[in-house]
Amino acid sequence: MKINKHIIFYFSFTFLPLCLSGQGQPPSFTPRQTPAMGAVPEPPEDPLCIFGTGVSGKLDARKFEKIIAQADVVYVGESHDQMNDHIAQLAALKALHKARGEKIIVGFEMLNVTFQPVLDGYVLGKISEKEFLEKSNWKKGTGFDFNLYKPIFNFIKEKKLKAAALNVPRKIILKIARTGVDSLDAEEKKFLPEKIMINGDTNYMGYLNRSYNEHSGNSKSSMIKWDNYFASMAAWNEGMAWKAAQFLEKNKGHAMLVVAGNGHVVYNAGVPWSLKARNENLSHASFYTEGVGVCPKTFPPALLEYADFVWFVKHEVKKPEGQMQAPAGQKQPAPTSKQNRD
Repeated sequence: MKINKHIIFYFSFTFLPLCLSGQGQPPSFTPRQTPAMGAVPEPPEDPLCIFGTGVSGKLDARKFEKIIAQADVVYVGESHDQMNDHIAQLAALKALHKARGEKIIVGFEMLNVTFQPVLDGYVLGKISEKEFLEKSNWKKGTGFDFNLYKPIFNFIKEKKLKAAALNVPRKIILKIARTGVDSLDAEEKKFLPEKIMINGDTNYMGYLNRSYNEHSGNSKSSMIKWDNYFASMAAWNEGMAWKAAQFLEKNKGHAMLVVAGNGHVVYNAGVPWSLKARNENLSHASFYTEGVGVCPKTFPPALLEYADFVWFVKHEVKKPEGQMQAPAGQKQPAPTSKQNRD
């Protein structure tokens, strides 16, 4: 269906003063590090270490499955390079399959919408894994080892589920960040909804502002203004939610698992907010994955608003190349970790 190419922005807040920021893939402008996949990571000591607002104590398997079964859309965020986050996503997918059978769509941030035919061919067994990775430009386009996501794809293929490429082409998001929405041509605007809504949630605004300011000293960031940066984030979330809504509309009665970075899930202010605005009849359950060494005994108050549920997952500690180790005992307040953003 053709849409009006004019994009309208609704602002429910007063813009902060303009400043300068970074470039690359918003909001994390640091080049991604490809993880070494030589050894299988140590599994979490408690695979269901999940707490939620309004839920007494930690979720047990029965409560977890009930929550998943009642949702039309399940979001499980990720730090892209953490295998145990993807194991958590697979656990949610298995619970969803137990409740919904084959009527499931798995939506991927890692693939932009232009690769949908390639994705269809792979999950239907029409092309090999090697061909899929080549045609989807996986290695260059994502920067992450496919083995991180392979168990999820294997389950999709085994159970004959549907898969959706949700992302907006990266060059479009980067163009908005650098030169604004008005710089998009007619062909580029086809990848975005006609109306892009802006979520002015206070917590989310603070989260994006921290992300923006952290890169203000980057020499490659000096050409990006705050309003363009924020518009790029809105377009990114809105584009993925718009595509997810289209898949759910086309496949009535299906549930969806959204596999995306924590930055699109946090505070329910990214993709969840955008998708809810497009279909008020859908029920949602969001899970933010938080890296920990040991499952906490109680729900840390500071994390209460991150999502409907926070899933504590054992993370492999990685030191990005060229980055100094943080002083002992100091931890960046989540969710500002670069790993958790996009």
